[in-house]
Amino acid sequence: MTDTNETQILLRGERLALGHPRREMLPAYHRWENDPGTLLGYGNQFPQAWEVRESGWEGQRKNRNYQQFEILDGPEAIGLTILIINTFVHTAEFVIVIAPEHRGKGYATEATRLTLDYAFHLGALRMVHLKVLEPNTAGIKAYEKAGFKTVGRLRRSGFWLGRDCAEILMDAVPEDFVGPSVVRTMLSSLGDPD
Repeated sequence: MTDTNETQILLRGERLALGHPRREMLPAYHRWENDPGTLLGYGNQFPQAWEVRESGWEGQRKNRNYQQFEILDGPEAIGLTILIINTFVHTAEFVIVIAPEHRGKGYATEATRLTLDYAFHLGALRMVHLKVLEPNTAGIKAYEKAGFKTVGRLRRSGFWLGRDCAEILMDAVPEDFVGPSVVRTMLSSLGDPD
């Protein structure tokens, strides 16, 4: 029997790894998601109640189209990435949450790149997209470093510090993937079809 406190690692990058989320980490995830900086970045005005987050856990875990990855720095969980998959067109929306105490350390770029690597090279997705509030320049820079490109702007579609603002639309496609692929390196012994 597996120890549920130990995360199953799916991909290991330079500093970070992606693993399966764990139910016992749900209080930490809830804290990260309700941090004022997270709420600001998502354009939310109010936090989510614990009961709502807890009751949604099982449904999310059973939903194949809602793939969550725990971001790890060594054994420590520092955030989550999520791919909300549209199976009809093989695309996904990307979401990331970094624990407040771990922001500003460059983790978002590597975690985003690892998630894109998984999405393109294992998930066979054709495109991954996201929306980011225009004043969130740190987020935009991290996404660009990971391989996302700006493809549009939705005027007055979000809120930043109580005022409406635009959302920037960004996407990434496999041929624009930035950096070496951890997946391809890991699986090179099986033979690369390219």
